[in-house]
Order: sequence, then structure tokens, then C-alpha cells
Amino acid sequence: MSILVVGSVALDTVKTPLGKGRNVLGGSATYFSISAGFFNPVSLVAVVGSDFPSKYLSLLKSRGIDLRGLTTQKGETFKWEGEYGWDFADPKTLSTCLNVFAKFDPKIPAEYKKNKYLFLANIDPEIQENVLKQLSPKLVVCDTMNYWIENKRNHLLKLLKKVDIFLLNESEARMLTLKENIIKAARALIKLGPQIVIIKRGEHGSLLFSQRHIFSIPAFLLEKVVDPTGAGDTFAGGVLGYLAKCDKFNQANLKKAVAYGAVMATFAVEDFSVRRLVTIRYRDVARRFKDFQRLSCF
Repeated sequence: MSILVVGSVALDTVKTPLGKGRNVLGGSATYFSISAGFFNPVSLVAVVGSDFPSKYLSLLKSRGIDLRGLTTQKGETFKWEGEYGWDFADPKTLSTCLNVFAKFDPKIPAEYKKNKYLFLANIDPEIQENVLKQLSPKLVVCDTMNYWIENKRNHLLKLLKKVDIFLLNESEARMLTLKENIIKAARALIKLGPQIVIIKRGEHGSLLFSQRHIFSIPAFLLEKVVDPTGAGDTFAGGVLGYLAKCDKFNQANLKKAVAYGAVMATFAVEDFSVRRLVTIRYRDVARRFKDFQRLSCF
């Protein structure tokens, strides 16, 4: 089943202890689309500037991503610059230039409105809600970040009543619920509306919460991490990509979806930008998924 993603396509400049990528392809919708595309067709709604390199458009098209919802406006593309330390934790933001993304007002093309699966990537919750008003999807997955929790809390809380699966990290879960314990925080989030809450824990894996179940999955062990930018969006792509492929929303498929999300994220961090993601094939994903099963089974 086709998936619709609404989010950002950006040009990133990223420095880590292992190197630097300058004006490389980034953005939440980019990572999500390439990841989810391993499982299902993806339609993308975003905006770029007139400076957006044609080679990146060609790359996205080569992945089978439907770009009819990607608009080009006069001006510069959204640009972000950040730097990671050796712990590869939250990066230090050196520069954020929204450029044409500052006035992003997505209009969903008519041909996209039949898509059953929707991913609202990390953007303003007001924009996320406006997107929902244009659609009637079967399953809505939403991501957010600390900035929206701090500055658009009421809008985010309103949006969560219409969301099926909510993704965020540990600190964001605590910030939004004011609960120090992560289990209590997840239970509080479910009361806000979502059926499922997935809490991303970086190198410590992730947690899946529903009203009745808790599922914990570790992170896959890697010998080398180059750039963690976009890992969360790649994770989300694996999760929703697999769920859409199954087209059946149950606990067993949710667990596998989280595992596939974790596997996809491991490829993303092995190089700058999406360089590693575009060199692998589905057989590589399947092989690593089996390795992950062996690693976590006891």
C-alpha cells in the first residue's frame, strides 16, 4: 500500500569526528522516503529552493519515490549545519536557515489523497494538522521534536488526538508529559490519543507501548558509526514501510515493524547523508534482520 510523507527535504552540512559532509542531501522526508521505499511505494510532499541540485532530484526518482508533491520555489533550500562529538549524541546546531521551508504550506495533490498510510514528519504541528484536514488515511504516524513541545505544545496535544502511532525520543517524552519515569510517560502519552507510542532510545534501542503491551528491542551492534543524522526518520520509514507492506495492524506486525525500523537506521548511520542507504538492496536488509534476530533472541 502506498505511503504519503509530508516533511522536509534539506541540504545538510554535518561534521563528525570521522569527517564532514557539506551540502549533502538531508531532511526528514528524504530519509523516511528512501527507507520506507524498500517496502512500499512512497509519495513525497515537500518544498525545495531553486538551488536544489538536480542530482538529488535524480537520486530520489531513482529510488522510485513519487515527486509530484515536491514543489520548487524561488529562493534557497532549507539548510542545516551541525556537529557531533565522539558520543554521537544530540548534535550542536551551528546554523539553521529555513529559507523557502519557512512558508511551507503543503497542498496535497488529488492523486495522493487515496494513500492509506500517512507519515507526518517532524514539522510544525499546525502544518501537520492542516495536512490531516485534507486526508482520510487508514493509519497516521507522527513524529515531533523538543522545539514543538516547547513552543507549540497546545497544538501538538490537539493533533495527538488524531494520531494512531506517535514517535519521539526519551527526553521529549518526559518533556511533554512531565513524567520522569519512561513507562509512566508512555502511559500518559497513550491517554492523549495515540494507540501506540514508540520511544526512540538511540544506541539503546527503542520501546513500543500500547494500552496492554510493552515491547523492548535493543539496538543492533555496529563496529562503525559515521553520521547519525536522519537515523530517527530512517527508523520511522522502516516501521511504517513494513506495516504498510503487511497492511494489517496488529501486535505481531508492530513488533516486526520496530525491528525493521532499527535495521534500516543501522544502514543510515554508516555514512554521511543517505549515501549508505542508496547502496544497499532489500536482500541486505533481510540479511541484517536475520542477524538482528539472532542477536536479540534468547
